[in-house]
Amino acid sequence: MAGKTIKEQLLELSEPAYQKFSAALIPTINNVMGVRLPELRKLAKQLVKDDWRSYLQHAESEYFEEVMLQGMVIGYLQTDVEEILRYVADFVPKIDNWSVCDSFCIGLKFTKANKERVWDFLQPYLTSNQPYDIRFGVVMLLDFYIEDEYIDRVLSLLDRVKRDDYYVKMAVAWAISICFIKLPAPTLSYLERNSLDVFTYNKALQKITESYRVDQDTKKMIRSMKRK
Repeated sequence: MAGKTIKEQLLELSEPAYQKFSAALIPTINNVMGVRLPELRKLAKQLVKDDWRSYLQHAESEYFEEVMLQGMVIGYLQTDVEEILRYVADFVPKIDNWSVCDSFCIGLKFTKANKERVWDFLQPYLTSNQPYDIRFGVVMLLDFYIEDEYIDRVLSLLDRVKRDDYYVKMAVAWAISICFIKLPAPTLSYLERNSLDVFTYNKALQKITESYRVDQDTKKMIRSMKRK
């Protein structure tokens, strides 16, 4: 596909049937081309081998896939952690849906080797007044920080997220359910004493009971904790 713009390459990879399917999953946006994720990943890996700094500087964000592609490229970067974090900070304001947010977060694997630095970086996002800033922070916590060393701090931060936005509440509920699945004891004592709103609390319980990693007796106990 030499000589073609990124947009042209993406349009060639788009599929009308997949466009309909994708668009239905992300009802908050209307700029989906319909390119499958493996195709985007392939393109991102090619871009990382080239002049990726120039690409990220000039990348267009008209379509969902163009934004998704930038996020994937940032996830594949092999450079200094501070440089990566500058690109992450530039990218987060472009997040306007759950799909870009969650795919971007799971790709930021450099976090594993830079836990404390990224933890500090995430704090302002968790207290932002922008819903997708907060969702970014919450999903980063659930992807990389649900472990013994961080669990108390993670639960404390999740408890402090007070935001009446559906995609924020769902992210917090999802994160708490993963906390329970991975570390049930501290999470159970948190669930017995928390300041979550009723929707988020009950949604977290529901997500725990939907997990195949939780046994039937535990599910029964969790169901009994539901708030009216």
